[in-house]
Amino acid sequence: MKNNIILIGFMGVGKGTLARALAKKSSKFAIDTDDLIESLENRKIKKIFALEGEKYFRALEQKTANWIEDSVNNTIISVGGGFFKVDNLKKLGKVIYLESSFDGILNRILSSENAEKKLKKRPLFQVPADAKKLYNERITIYKNIADITINVENKKTESIIKNIMKLA
Repeated sequence: MKNNIILIGFMGVGKGTLARALAKKSSKFAIDTDDLIESLENRKIKKIFALEGEKYFRALEQKTANWIEDSVNNTIISVGGGFFKVDNLKKLGKVIYLESSFDGILNRILSSENAEKKLKKRPLFQVPADAKKLYNERITIYKNIADITINVENKKTESIIKNIMKLA
């Protein structure tokens, strides 16, 4: 298995924030699969979904996962909320599910200093009932696919990082 840490979880749980913080405390780089896809396509995820649809986007996620499997090691990888659907996730590294309640995630986004920007980046949260439905569909899958589950709700970044470094 690769020496990567894969951070999975629902959108807005803090995967990117934690990946960057973990990189500062370790000898690993941090990458984000959504950023890689946006670079590959030279357009935002929101636009890819709008113009090409989910099936096309999921194919880009698989292409990204294949590249990670072939080319990336000793890295912390934050992934999009649906990235767990790639067929080689377990080959990419140790999968850590960042667990939080739906309300905890929504409160995290709304209480951030750039809440409006974070909400705009996640259009699904414009209709909280739809977001909650998707959340409920995914939580069991996240738990089942993860090697490690870490509850991050209302916890400080430093505490979560220590926990990940201890368990990963």
